[in-house]
Amino acid sequence: MIRPATPNDLAEATRISHAAYDRYVAELGEDLPPRVQDFAPEIEAAHLWVCDGGLICARPHDGDWLIENVAVEPARQREGIGRNLIAAMEAEGRRRDFTRVVLYTNERMVENLALYPRLGYAETHRAVEDGRPRVWFAKDL
Repeated sequence: MIRPATPNDLAEATRISHAAYDRYVAELGEDLPPRVQDFAPEIEAAHLWVCDGGLICARPHDGDWLIENVAVEPARQREGIGRNLIAAMEAEGRRRDFTRVVLYTNERMVENLALYPRLGYAETHRAVEDGRPRVWFAKDL
């Protein structure tokens, strides 16, 4: 069950995010913002949702519904948790009357570059933001 996070979820969300992104620290040679994201403000703003084994952070951004962070506990990956979280946020975006959902990933996260088009997302642009090479995707709701 995917539900809005509460302050009681803070420690578990932080643990899942760290675990989910740990492998990228070694692969990319740097820590990544989603790994060390402070979820307390996201919980306060109602921008974080959780489920058993995963989390997703989404919020309004420049007229679109932005999925900012999807993290699934490594032992639970490939169970469809990430896909379910993304589908839930697409539904949340529609519920909030957004017409488009956007997301981005590091260009070196090749699994994501393959996954998002399979979920109906189209690449919109690439940019270096905060010193990181990002690939942006969008999907009409």
